[in-house]
Amino acid sequence: MKPQADESIKGRSGHGLIQIFTGDGKGKTTAALGEALRAHGAGQKVGIVFFDKGGAHYSERAALDKLGVAVAACGRDRLDPSGRFDFSITDEDKQEGEKGLEFAKQMFAQGFDLVILDEINSSVDLKIVALGQVLALLDQKPDNTELILTGRHAPQEFLDRAHLVTEMTLQKHYFYSGVKARAGLDY
Repeated sequence: MKPQADESIKGRSGHGLIQIFTGDGKGKTTAALGEALRAHGAGQKVGIVFFDKGGAHYSERAALDKLGVAVAACGRDRLDPSGRFDFSITDEDKQEGEKGLEFAKQMFAQGFDLVILDEINSSVDLKIVALGQVLALLDQKPDNTELILTGRHAPQEFLDRAHLVTEMTLQKHYFYSGVKARAGLDY
């Protein structure tokens, strides 16, 4: 499929676009973190809101902290002491999702150049946050703030507003061979 041109942004320079990394393949958060690293290296103010990723076992946060990138981790820790993942959605998850939306609004108000809403797509799909709330947030995005949305199952409403959509497709994954998630590579 040939990429489509968006006449509304033809010739635009600077920040202010919406990017989406979605799909069933690995690499959505990793791609967004690469953008964060690049923007930070260019002296831009970068903020990341991690939705549905509570707990302290995400290795990238240590590096982001050392760099001085603003990070808000929202969500309960879904790994129990034995390492099993809890797939349930609770009221606490929804409260954490609300916190994430508030952090994003604060980043908008503080003039961040790049804001990443990691796992926002899947958080909408799982009903941790309401689609309407995120659409309202998109309407509040400052014109010069670049916004990246990640996660599986990006809603069509997000895709329609985006200026860049990349879908990671799953061809093969070691998880299906019984390889557990590995620190420094998968989290």
